[in-house]
Amino acid sequence: MNRRNFVAAGIAAAAAVKTVYAAQNDGASAAVKPFKLKYAPSLGVFKNLAGEDDFDQIQFMHDQGFTAVFENGLMKWPADKQEKLAKTLADRKMDLGPFVVYADFSKTSMVLQSQSIKEMLIEKMKEAVETAKCTGCKWALLVPGRYDLSLAWDYQTANVVDNLRYCMDICQPAGLTLVLEPLNPVNHPGLFLTKIPQAYQICRAVNNPCCKIINDLYHQQITEGNLIPNIDQAYSEIAALHIGDNPGRKEPTTGEINYRNIFKHLYKKGYQGVLCLEHGLSKSGKEGEQAFIDAYRWCDDFAV
Repeated sequence: MNRRNFVAAGIAAAAAVKTVYAAQNDGASAAVKPFKLKYAPSLGVFKNLAGEDDFDQIQFMHDQGFTAVFENGLMKWPADKQEKLAKTLADRKMDLGPFVVYADFSKTSMVLQSQSIKEMLIEKMKEAVETAKCTGCKWALLVPGRYDLSLAWDYQTANVVDNLRYCMDICQPAGLTLVLEPLNPVNHPGLFLTKIPQAYQICRAVNNPCCKIINDLYHQQITEGNLIPNIDQAYSEIAALHIGDNPGRKEPTTGEINYRNIFKHLYKKGYQGVLCLEHGLSKSGKEGEQAFIDAYRWCDDFAV
């Protein structure tokens, strides 16, 4: 039996013995037992099982045992919808993963030092703070941009640190944490930030509790592997994670990453943050969405 079939058999067995708890007295539908970790599906991933409406999807996620959600494009939402999101999640005791505040893959921006870049970043941070106030989200994701071939690498690193310190002047008083995301150079060639040790070095240099890392395990499996040791080495600076298997960037069990072992490791470390499920589906339609849920049920079914 190959690994995929073995996992599928395990998922089917786990599904047969799901623990169901009683519906709440407000009439909400019965839901399965909550997951051990805060896996956060993206809005839109369950459009076949739950419908197109974002808030119907959140209720569906809650009923499936998910305790978090994420939406990269929150800053584009109108304020009234942001506020409705905050209330919907608070009523269900669900967390909200990081939204994107700045991720321009086409520009050499934060690696440079200029007044125009500083002003752009300050304006972005002010917008992010307003989004955080409306949604209750505590984290905003940032990608520093492309590197500059004409400038020594160490100068670029120093400039990124300085620019992040300007951002901290806006974010820290508002209680908003910036999370830096390293991306792999295969899918995104030319970007400055690619590795967890590099992000760790930058966070330590900024030396601010509101400057942290979001560890995208899909990207890091491509860039450097060594996933669990890098989690341990950089743990003090990791505020959130992105999940996706490799190759293919689909749900766990479809690739080479042993997510069941990684989730167990995070749980034993006492990880309390959000794990944003930023990946596609290996199958289409309702079948694919159910396979998504079943994969996380299997990976979350570790002994503690």
